[in-house]
Amino acid sequence: MTYGAPVRKVVSLVPSLTEAVAVTAPELLAGVTDWCSHPAGLDVPRIGGTKNPDTARIAALAPDLVIANEEENRPADLAALRAAGLNVLVTEVRDLPQAFRELDRVLVRGCGLARPDWLDAAEAAWRELPALSVGEPRWAAVVPIWRRPWMVLGRDTFAGDLLARLGVRNLYADHPDRYPRIPLDELNDRGADLVVLPDEPYRFAADDGPESFPGLPAALVSGRHLTWYGPSLVEAPGVLGAELGAAG
Repeated sequence: MTYGAPVRKVVSLVPSLTEAVAVTAPELLAGVTDWCSHPAGLDVPRIGGTKNPDTARIAALAPDLVIANEEENRPADLAALRAAGLNVLVTEVRDLPQAFRELDRVLVRGCGLARPDWLDAAEAAWRELPALSVGEPRWAAVVPIWRRPWMVLGRDTFAGDLLARLGVRNLYADHPDRYPRIPLDELNDRGADLVVLPDEPYRFAADDGPESFPGLPAALVSGRHLTWYGPSLVEAPGVLGAELGAAG
């Protein structure tokens, strides 16, 4: 990734980053994925999914910058874009402070924009949370992100860091895998006092998920506020805090 050249056209391969650019400088967006759903009514050419983008179509759009993520996008696709002569900026986000740094890098250094007010507001919203003792969280939880097979948040995840800041101790935070597959019987025997069920990537709902954890309170939470890093971070502490509180 090189910096300095004027950026007038951006292709985003990450829904979070699409929203960040769209809210800050919508005129820059030249292409986004099929999964880029925010802001509502986004009218930008679609270039396929995060895992299967149409690299030839992206190259034909001739963007000054392609923004991607090391977890959401495949190395082979990013290599193909670079081979086509495109400038590709790849983010890595494992916790909240890193998310704020990467958003600044994408928007300010990458796109050449002024730092947006919403980014300052997001940092303030999380900074103003009541101090929580890491040793005394409010809940011990399992956090499934998929079923058939069951998969949960493990170590070193952005969503896990947000939950920890909201008083949730992830019982698989010390697992060697970031998104381990865990049998349902083991999840129910882990000793949790809460199950956290986001509505993405798997769309858990009141009638799809809680029934698998009999006797355990279930917090149905907004996946966008839990897993996206962008303007949604301004609202995330209040939204997630309310959803967790309603369950416990």
